[in-house]
Amino acid sequence: MSTMTLNISWKVRSTWTQASKNTLWCLLGCSIGDFGTIYFFQTTKIAFPMLGIMLLAIINGLITSIMLETFILSRQMALNLAFKTAIGMSLISMISMEVAMNVTDIFLTGGAMLVWWVIPIMLIVGFLTPLPYNYWRLQALNKACH
Repeated sequence: MSTMTLNISWKVRSTWTQASKNTLWCLLGCSIGDFGTIYFFQTTKIAFPMLGIMLLAIINGLITSIMLETFILSRQMALNLAFKTAIGMSLISMISMEVAMNVTDIFLTGGAMLVWWVIPIMLIVGFLTPLPYNYWRLQALNKACH
């Protein structure tokens, strides 16, 4: 790793703004699949292990995030290039967001449950967890997660 990537400034407001916007798009995409999966199992009462539900929620969150990003990018480029770009974006950011949201849910509710008061907390934790990494990618590597 070059010294440029190690010695970045953490005080660049415009980079924090862009990293926050990128992270919010990721959060929107991830939340759709994640919350949808948890809600499905919660309402149908299908007997399935909690960790299995959480794993499916994470996978579905990643899928919906990639789908949303592909849709957004397809307005700027060809669909196949938009999909390749969306797939190539930072999975580290998306996975950390998903895991943080699901661990928060388990910690606060004891399982895979969506209740009105936990959703905002999950969203805040899901936003804050990858934000420094997304800032670093922009500042050090000039690469956006989304």
